[in-house]
Amino acid sequence: MSREFDGAPRTAIATVCLSGALEDKLAAAAAAGFDGVEIFEPDLVASPMPAGEVRLRCADLGLSIDLYQPFRDLDSTDPERCAASLRRAEHKFAVMEALGTDTVLVCSSVAPDAVDDVDLLAEQLHALAARAAAHGLRVAYEALAWGRHVNTYERSWEAVRRADHPALGLCLDSFHILSRGSDPAAIADIPGEKIFFLQLADAPDLTMDVLQWSRHHRLFPGQGSFDLPALLAPVLAAGYTGPLSLEVFNDVFRQADPVRAAVDAHRSLLALAEATAARGARIVDPVAVPAPELHGHAFVELMADKSLAPVLAALGFVHTGTHRTKPVERWEQGAARILVNRSGGPLAIAALAVESVDPSAAARRAARLSAPALPRQHGPAEADLAAVTAPDGTALFFCRTGANAVEGNDWTGDFVPTGEPAAGLDATGIGVTRIDHVGLAQPFDYFDEATLFYRTVLGLEPAATAEFAAPFGLVRSRAVVEEHRRVRLALTVSLLRRGEWVPGVSEPQYVALAVDDVLAAASAARAAGAPLLAIPDNYYADLDARLSVPAERLAAYRELGVLHEETPEGTYLQVCTEVLGGRVFLALVQRTGNHDGYGWSDAPVRMAAHRRRRLAREYRAVP
Repeated sequence: MSREFDGAPRTAIATVCLSGALEDKLAAAAAAGFDGVEIFEPDLVASPMPAGEVRLRCADLGLSIDLYQPFRDLDSTDPERCAASLRRAEHKFAVMEALGTDTVLVCSSVAPDAVDDVDLLAEQLHALAARAAAHGLRVAYEALAWGRHVNTYERSWEAVRRADHPALGLCLDSFHILSRGSDPAAIADIPGEKIFFLQLADAPDLTMDVLQWSRHHRLFPGQGSFDLPALLAPVLAAGYTGPLSLEVFNDVFRQADPVRAAVDAHRSLLALAEATAARGARIVDPVAVPAPELHGHAFVELMADKSLAPVLAALGFVHTGTHRTKPVERWEQGAARILVNRSGGPLAIAALAVESVDPSAAARRAARLSAPALPRQHGPAEADLAAVTAPDGTALFFCRTGANAVEGNDWTGDFVPTGEPAAGLDATGIGVTRIDHVGLAQPFDYFDEATLFYRTVLGLEPAATAEFAAPFGLVRSRAVVEEHRRVRLALTVSLLRRGEWVPGVSEPQYVALAVDDVLAAASAARAAGAPLLAIPDNYYADLDARLSVPAERLAAYRELGVLHEETPEGTYLQVCTEVLGGRVFLALVQRTGNHDGYGWSDAPVRMAAHRRRRLAREYRAVP
């Protein structure tokens, strides 16, 4: 019979997910809010702490030890090897008793002498379970996706069912199930008391050897392509009430700061439970604050010096306000707002602000998801905006602007008007209507964390992914968007850390400004002195060959540096400025039809053009 968690589900993490020595991993898991851990045997073997001390350390940290793993290659067609495995198990049982854990994970065998006969396998599993029961312990049998004969949960359940021992049950692992394309729906028919443990991992959609896929590319839930709520729901329907535990093998995570990785991991389980509850599964939503609806980008704040002002003016923006107490200017055009912070530092995107129907609820949700609150100082008459820090250090604000703001929280009131009217379509602007999206290149180690952060904290969803060959290596891109495309973020990362010789831009950023007519907007910007990026003639010759662009339009493209991406859904036209301050550029973008892309097919051309222009400036600067 289906059962329901009395409260929020317990969470656990395998120590193999995190970097460091065992004591580092345990401290990180506790700091992130996990209830328990799986002890990965190699971590214990490498530790100077005896098993009993590990038990005490976990108790001091408030962690239960929920699983000891893995026990490999139990079954064998060779009776002597099988007997040796049972003797080996007795030693592991002693370790488990010292650890204070009652469940051991036994993997299906990959050895050449693995048992194919399900009845013989059941007999050997029964023998192991009987020995475990004598110590008050349990055996959780798991089908490895690459197991020699047992590689599906259906086959592992058949062996457990035939073994028929109360101390023997299943360990279900989402990677082993979903990587093989198995349908998890039938898990609901397995008696819940026979599901001893659940391990969760996400993964990108890759075509490769499943063992290599598993060992290097697993991700935390919400960072990959697996439909984990569709797996968790039948597990819960079966009656499972154990912890939701993570077992993620990932080369980046196992080198990252363990506390930071553990926080990211814990956030992923909270979000998974929330998503599963939303599908009607019998599980308490631990977040319990839905992501409030977003109505657009409230503003983007740029850290900059005075050199940015002429560029903004040339792009049609008007300086409409100056902050009462801080060196910050407000520039506007249409519904696009850019704040220029002159407090020092290189040009960079310092903050993003989204228009939320309920900023307070958005802040509560962020706190539930362990998003680090951004400490802020504000004067008594200034808006108290809730803000958190994104993985790359960018500040994220939750706002309601102008007439929609809660009393005392209209951030626009913090600015003393300059007397200049905001540029609009019928005023002095060049046609910018709003912020289309913001592009943020992520540090190598934080790309997957950033995806999960924006998906969970803001409720954004993945919209597009791509990889393209940039001048200095492959770049991976992923867009996350609000349902109605009123908030869009384009995240990118270089797949390999680049060598020191590369004259590249470190983690470039950009703000894409929506226009209805990119040719008219770019022409006006060029006439006003905007430093628009020149694109080589070879690009336009190729564009003409591919799409047969009318000659007059192609000439305008060439003159203004327009990049043209076309799909069956529509077109994406963009004109970029040069890189400003070494890292940031602005773009004018026009979408036609239902084009939902970000110009990634043209990104290598744009990046090469940016590099040439940057090197030309540096060459002229040399005395």
